[in-house]
Amino acid sequence: MSELSPLNHETIWAILNEEIDDATVNRLVWHYLGYRCDAETGKWNNADVVAQWREEYPEPPDFIDSRPATVKLTRSIPQENKQLLKEKLGFKGYKIGEFGPRQTRRATVANWLMSYLEGGGK
Repeated sequence: MSELSPLNHETIWAILNEEIDDATVNRLVWHYLGYRCDAETGKWNNADVVAQWREEYPEPPDFIDSRPATVKLTRSIPQENKQLLKEKLGFKGYKIGEFGPRQTRRATVANWLMSYLEGGGK
């Protein structure tokens, strides 16, 4: 597995602008949720994942393809952090007709990561 991009505003913009592939976007969220993959066995360790995620998703979900996982991710963002992309990055959203579920899910991931970043990793 290659190194992950640092969690900063540039990485979040790269997610929104689709400059980072979906697999890497997923790996970023998995990492900050606490999932770790053993390089030798290829098996997932979820010991550092909070119970509400670990119970429903013992292995990390594909946030780009799974609406239920993305809904859960959205609900886990504190209310005061729901607009961070707009407030901190000036993200105006995608234009109507130029986005679909995939872009919406990437925006959700970006917002969750931004919330994680702003919360000092909590």
